[in-house]
Amino acid sequence: MKKFFVLIILFAFTASFLAADSVVGYWLSIDEKTNKVTAGWQIYLENNVLFGRILSLADEPRGTIADRCRESYNGFPVRGRVNTMPVAGTPWIFGLTMHRPGDWRGGSIINPEDGRMYNCRIIFHAADGRRYQKDTLEMRGEIGLGIGRSQFWQKTDEATASNLWPN
Repeated sequence: MKKFFVLIILFAFTASFLAADSVVGYWLSIDEKTNKVTAGWQIYLENNVLFGRILSLADEPRGTIADRCRESYNGFPVRGRVNTMPVAGTPWIFGLTMHRPGDWRGGSIINPEDGRMYNCRIIFHAADGRRYQKDTLEMRGEIGLGIGRSQFWQKTDEATASNLWPN
């Protein structure tokens, strides 16, 4: 009975710990070359696996289709032809698992602008008043052996992430 009770407490603690991870929420992707906002994102958990979907785009109209993507990708979480899916609402980040709180690895990210898929790692950096003025996600896409690039995304709210559409 004691073992059962300990397992229940451990499960509840783990579930609440995962649900409260700092990466979950709304974010603005920032182009590292231009320093401009490119999209509003929602990062979310399903069955302890991390996903991310675009909610709005800063430079593309509503209803933009991911026609530069391939028809399918290994492990893509949505059935159907990827190159006919809307950019907004589709999970372009998928399959990440927690390495430790605030550090997610082992998944993929697809850039719907060119259709390329990369290994993905997400690291949360809390605002510290020095290097990070706001809560920041380091979004790292790699092609292997640590070769890749990082973007630094800024924390935002749902309304802002959802309403970047051009006029």
